Amino acid sequence: MLGFTMSHPHRYRRFSAQAPLAAIALVAGLVLAPVPSLAAHHRPAPMPTSAQRDFAALSHAFIEALWRIDPDAAIYAGRYEGSGRLPVPDAAARAARLAFVTDWQQRLAAVDARTLGIQQRTDLIQLRNKLEQDRFELEVLRQYRWDPSAYSIAGPIDLMLQTRFAPEPQRLRLLLRRLQAVPAYYQAAQQAIEQPTREHTALAIAQAPGNLSVLDELGRAARASKALGAAERRQFEARLDAAKAAVDGYVEFLRAQLRRMDAEPGYARPFRLGGALYEQKFRLDIQSERSAAQTYDAALQAREQLLTQMADLARGLWPRVIGPAAPPTDRLALIGRVIDKLSERHVARADFYPEIRRQIATLQDWVRQKDLISQDPRKPLVVRETPVYQRGVAGAGIESPGPYRPQDRTYYNVTPLDELTDEQAESTLREYNHWILQILNIHEAVPGHYTQLVHANRSPSLVKTLFGNGAMIEGWAVFSERMMLENGWGDHAPEMWLMWCKWNLRSVTNAILDYAVHVQGMTEAEALDLLTRQAFQTPQEAREKWRRVTLTSVQLTSYFSGYSEIMALREARQAQLGERFRVKDFNEQFLSYGNAPVGAIRALMLERAATPQ
Repeated sequence: MLGFTMSHPHRYRRFSAQAPLAAIALVAGLVLAPVPSLAAHHRPAPMPTSAQRDFAALSHAFIEALWRIDPDAAIYAGRYEGSGRLPVPDAAARAARLAFVTDWQQRLAAVDARTLGIQQRTDLIQLRNKLEQDRFELEVLRQYRWDPSAYSIAGPIDLMLQTRFAPEPQRLRLLLRRLQAVPAYYQAAQQAIEQPTREHTALAIAQAPGNLSVLDELGRAARASKALGAAERRQFEARLDAAKAAVDGYVEFLRAQLRRMDAEPGYARPFRLGGALYEQKFRLDIQSERSAAQTYDAALQAREQLLTQMADLARGLWPRVIGPAAPPTDRLALIGRVIDKLSERHVARADFYPEIRRQIATLQDWVRQKDLISQDPRKPLVVRETPVYQRGVAGAGIESPGPYRPQDRTYYNVTPLDELTDEQAESTLREYNHWILQILNIHEAVPGHYTQLVHANRSPSLVKTLFGNGAMIEGWAVFSERMMLENGWGDHAPEMWLMWCKWNLRSVTNAILDYAVHVQGMTEAEALDLLTRQAFQTPQEAREKWRRVTLTSVQLTSYFSGYSEIMALREARQAQLGERFRVKDFNEQFLSYGNAPVGAIRALMLERAATPQ
């Protein structure tokens, strides 16, 4: 099933961690002051103190220790030294990880933040929060118990096959070692799972063919290799057979779980987090100055502002788009009629994927001509069909290499429309109509996620790049859409602005939906009404969004939360600089800090502004 919901499945997503802005007290003392010059961004850094050198060494030691205990996370970051070992997710591994967290929390607690510079203070915030997030997962959320889709061998194998970090024979031998642990991996998964949710169980079953397809691809690569000896080939075949049997056994175990859910009402865990867990997870993942409840209230206010703007645009477009008939007095009906008519303009089903590829080059040229942000032509974006093992949650997203291998390919994954009925495909194409398909590509590619991640991998702070903040990443992508339209993309046509408002309403509605479902108990029928009648999404898109909110929590709030904070920061910078404000300067300075929380970036930018030249 396809739902082109915005996503960012970056290769290092497995260990992405964030820093709550409650901890921004560590950077207290920064003051708002006029900015004399953006040249401050390039001034030489002072010599580090001994405390700063010690912290740099400690940060490095933590990251290296993390790669040793979690070699899969290292693979997503672009480090392959431990890639031959598949960690078995059993109780002993969780105990070792908890001991690791405790040890490093104690080490980082001993660091006096007052002895550090602003960059290192924000690094300290993120490291402490990453560990707090891991403890929350292990001791409180315990998603390893109820989310069977968390167990998948495909991602690291796929990366090891596709990434030329070593000659192919060496990579194949590492994969041969990794294969040996696959049966134990899935046996441990079965032992860990207790009362899973129905939704995550069904997702894991649906994604299982993707695991098998990656194993088949590995088998083809091994059989085609002339460097492997006869004994190694036999080992490969035996271990591949055992691995496939383990995947099949896991699927049968999950099907038995579904049968038990049918037979025992109350056995399945509800997918909704509830208020207490939701607020804790929101604090760790989003790290906004607002709570989850406050963000929900802010989204409701933003929704009202957008609907007012959309009604004005729809009223102006009505005579040209609809004709001489009197427009409805109901605001939602008015907006919906105009959007519905405009949505008839879309690419043909067969042209959907080629059109996305065509638009990327157009966007890159336009951004270059407008000089909105620098790009790197040495890092081409590859548009491809989403790998099967990644499908089922979002239909489009960027898959970026980690900071250790920034030269590797970045993929724009697009789930094809092949498996949709004609009705479903038409619904999807109307959702991603002539105007919104452009906005999608801005968001996911240029100058959204793809451009932002290229800049992130240049950041001098490895900590900020590795343990990136999802709200900053998604917020930048949403911000980039508005920035493009403000600078003339779409020629300021009212149709484009109406569709952008619809798309932006989607980000706002994401935040409303996520909180309403997980905390307030919103039903599926209520959610579909919110998405279709009140947010003008097509039925297919709405069904996929409902599916997504049953499989994820908090992440859907990241778009609105990050975007609103970036907009507030931009307004503050415009007020400081007046006529000296330059779009490119703001964009590049903002992205230069890596994937840090927006609040941390704000502190860094304002600290630089307050420092005498």
